[in-house]
Amino acid sequence: MAFRGAVITFPGSNCDRDMAVALEKVSGTPALRVWHGDTDLPDRVDFVAVPGGFSYGDYLRCGAIASRSPVMRAVVAAAERGVPVLGVCNGFQVLTETGLLPGALMRNAQLNFICRTVPLRVENNRSLFTAGYDEGQEIALPVAHHDGNYFADEDTLDRLEGEGLVAFRYLDTCNGSRRDIAGIINEAGNVLGLMPHPERAIEADHGGSDGRALFESAVKGLVAA
Repeated sequence: MAFRGAVITFPGSNCDRDMAVALEKVSGTPALRVWHGDTDLPDRVDFVAVPGGFSYGDYLRCGAIASRSPVMRAVVAAAERGVPVLGVCNGFQVLTETGLLPGALMRNAQLNFICRTVPLRVENNRSLFTAGYDEGQEIALPVAHHDGNYFADEDTLDRLEGEGLVAFRYLDTCNGSRRDIAGIINEAGNVLGLMPHPERAIEADHGGSDGRALFESAVKGLVAA
């Protein structure tokens, strides 16, 4: 059966189209577009993406209001059933606010907006999202955020490290993230949150294609399942 990926859109999302384009280019199937006010996901969704942007203008706290949107109840329920969920940038913030991932994304250490390509290392290639990379592989992805400073208490950080739940790590920490963490996965391996934008790095003509393997890995794993 054809891959069915869905992309959530909130007021203030600005990477939802990029995410939809990435999913379609890799899978060959147009992504389903889901509005934040919807109460359910489309039938038989294989993959859900929560994109970057500034949902609800980042009022209150980045991702906090979006995490209470009607559609996020359906996203959380889907994740708990095992449906893969990817949250990028603001999407990562939303996933921590829902409790699907631990920790929080705080203001960057220098209190500035960072927009550039950064080097990363793949720490875990044993998930649906990262199987297309080699463990320890160095890649480059763009970032564009003001609140990408990953924070968690020491016990949580130790658990993430000990259980291999750190998926990507900054080689040159641009935002002050604890232990250089750029992306983490949940214990079940079906939820990934990361600050860099893989959907903006799927074609060499656009500056780099290091993000393509993430989508290819997910699509291949789901179609083969």
